[in-house]
Amino acid sequence: MPETLSTPEVAHAIAHHHKSRGERREQRVEIVEAILLAVVAVATAWSGYQTARWDGRQAHLYGLSSKERAAETRATTVSGQQRLYDTSTFGFWLQQTVASHRESAALFERRFRPEYRVAFDAWLKTDPLHNPRAPAGPIFMPQYHNAAAERAARAGAQAAADFEHGTAARETGDRYLRNTILLATVLFLTALAQKFKVLAVRISLIAVAACLLVTALYFVVTYPAA
Repeated sequence: MPETLSTPEVAHAIAHHHKSRGERREQRVEIVEAILLAVVAVATAWSGYQTARWDGRQAHLYGLSSKERAAETRATTVSGQQRLYDTSTFGFWLQQTVASHRESAALFERRFRPEYRVAFDAWLKTDPLHNPRAPAGPIFMPQYHNAAAERAARAGAQAAADFEHGTAARETGDRYLRNTILLATVLFLTALAQKFKVLAVRISLIAVAACLLVTALYFVVTYPAA
């Protein structure tokens, strides 16, 4: 005759079966937690690295902007001095020319700067001493150029561009820093979930942590890398 199991034996077998299922579920949860922690560790390291890189880039660009501003200031000063020299020399030339002191006028004319002389020669062709419609002086001619003023304009434009790029780098670094805080929240929730014995609560916390982790990983992928 086949052997029959007693009631205590059946109860013990059922309890053992349920215990085994519970252990397997807990093991799966632990595996998920381990994966979350591993991904969080890598993503946090990457976000921290990018934060440092973008902060360094910001400092570098701000340094370049300050350097260009200093160059702009120097070039602007030189430009102002040259413009004053051009105007003064021309004023003396004009006085001597009107007074018919040709030798003195020629002396001042020889003192013109090369780039100013181009505008001066073009201005003379308009017959300014007899033509009332002629420009008031060489500096009002389209041929008049001041290399120092042009250098100042280029330096100013480059300084503005470097500062703008530095600000963008700072904002990118701040976004990576905020992402690091988000990853720290994921780490906290995952560690907190391990403290609970109730599996439903544990799984709920892990689910929230997983959602935050997906969001953080999305930011990591979409943010520019330095």
